[in-house]
Amino acid sequence: MATLQQLRYLIAVAEYGSINAAARELFATQSNLSTAIKDLEQELGVTVFTRSNRGVALTNDGTELLGYARQVIEQADMLERRYAEHGSSHVRLAVSTQHYAFSVQAFVNVAETCTGDEYDLVLRESTTAEIIEDVRSFRSEIGVLYTDDFNRRVLERAFEEADVQFHPLFEASAHVFVGENHPLAKREIISPEELAAYPRYSFEQGTVNSFYYAEEPLAWLPSARNIRCSDRGTLSNLLVSHNGYTLSTGVLSSEMSHGIASVPLDADERMRVGYIMHRERRPSELLLHYIDELHAIAQTDPDVEMLG
Repeated sequence: MATLQQLRYLIAVAEYGSINAAARELFATQSNLSTAIKDLEQELGVTVFTRSNRGVALTNDGTELLGYARQVIEQADMLERRYAEHGSSHVRLAVSTQHYAFSVQAFVNVAETCTGDEYDLVLRESTTAEIIEDVRSFRSEIGVLYTDDFNRRVLERAFEEADVQFHPLFEASAHVFVGENHPLAKREIISPEELAAYPRYSFEQGTVNSFYYAEEPLAWLPSARNIRCSDRGTLSNLLVSHNGYTLSTGVLSSEMSHGIASVPLDADERMRVGYIMHRERRPSELLLHYIDELHAIAQTDPDVEMLG
């Protein structure tokens, strides 16, 4: 039977990509980690990692096992916290989100209120599929993402399979983000056809590279030139430095407010932004505070229609 320690080692090795790096982070010896992983593979009758000079990589069996391991460890940690010594000041919040500035700001606002001796706060800006999996496996308590008429049926099916529920926050019309010196920056409205002449920037979606899992509306529109990245900082720099574009809600984040223009898109697409939670999740006080912050920040934007 796999032990919690073996599962913690498995998760660490998978996250750091090598046994050496995981051992350094855990202040453990390489031999202990190697032995624990080999014992785990023998006990379960699967090969978890393939090994090379560049490190380790998960096999298909290992990827499946990693999902279960994270769920077990999360549950074990929740159990420990639930029955820890009365009066402990340790609190935890784990958030997975698409690349939205308002969800990050809400997280920062919550973090600023944590004044106890112990707390563990985690923010993951991630792909759509990973957000759903994080919430399904209890790795994160909440996931922030959007749906629209194009992806809603597919995502609702994914939500149902993951046993999570979507709670809408607001709706917003699709906007085009371009640099302030872009040829289209001064336009009052832009048609989808006009965008075909420029590179499209979007957030990379990993192995689930489906139009339905894209963070941007109208992802199915053909584009000859595409640049994908995984963080908002890189995308913002691309917008400022080059004549490309991206599509989003029209809500400019603080790091995107200088040098970038937001122009309405001449299309009927409406983005419904909200959050998902596991149906069995009992929200903590800190999680409820985070949800309140999401509502409060969204309400300050005049271009969105509040739903929740």
